[in-house]
Amino acid sequence: MFVAASTRCFAEEDLWTALRRLADMEFDKVDIWLDESGPHLKPSEVVAAPEQFINQLRDETRLVPIAFTLAHEIDQEVFQALCEVSKRLRITQINLPPAPLGTPFNSEIDRLKSLVAAAKLEGIRVAIRTERGGLTEDAHTAVELCQAIKGLGLAFDPSYFLKEGFDKLWKLMAPHTNHVFLRDSTANQLQVQVGLGDIDYSDLMSELRQSHYNRALSIELLPELLEMESRPLEIRKIRLLLESLL
Repeated sequence: MFVAASTRCFAEEDLWTALRRLADMEFDKVDIWLDESGPHLKPSEVVAAPEQFINQLRDETRLVPIAFTLAHEIDQEVFQALCEVSKRLRITQINLPPAPLGTPFNSEIDRLKSLVAAAKLEGIRVAIRTERGGLTEDAHTAVELCQAIKGLGLAFDPSYFLKEGFDKLWKLMAPHTNHVFLRDSTANQLQVQVGLGDIDYSDLMSELRQSHYNRALSIELLPELLEMESRPLEIRKIRLLLESLL
């Protein structure tokens, strides 16, 4: 396992500013946040001028991109083009949002099968985020999707699974996990100061190790829940905590 940071931590800024902030904090691996509706980085812009994006990323930062994470569903053609960009950047992981609650299970299977097949052609892994408001807010449904679609993994976010019995849910999801998003949280608050939350990082990492997980622990603060000036300190705190457990 290794620690990375998501540029979502600074999603209200453009990507290049966020990358400079994370480089100043001495990160070396980064998870790139893509949001069509925000000012950070739009997937449509990446695929419209892939050469420009690839060259600028290589010129402007020493950070190694380890994943693209999508805020919203995108068209199949845009996704296929993003997979091609990923391959050129040696990014091996794309994390997708789940369909909203109420979406027929079979419809979500069809959507994800198509995306996984497209990504496989470029050697890219696909994981679906576990988050509130989507089909994957239920751990059993999330696992059933992975079982139904060969090659699909979970982008596991333990902040959404802190109710009673969460340890059993972690154990259920860990074998299917391809990516992990981390912040400190309680059962009632999605994001709190590091040290005030309910996540036992030692137990979590032990569970992941038992499933032979060896990929990213991606620090992802939700910018709307913390003022800009407080974020660097919280990012450093959780990074030090995670690195002490590796």
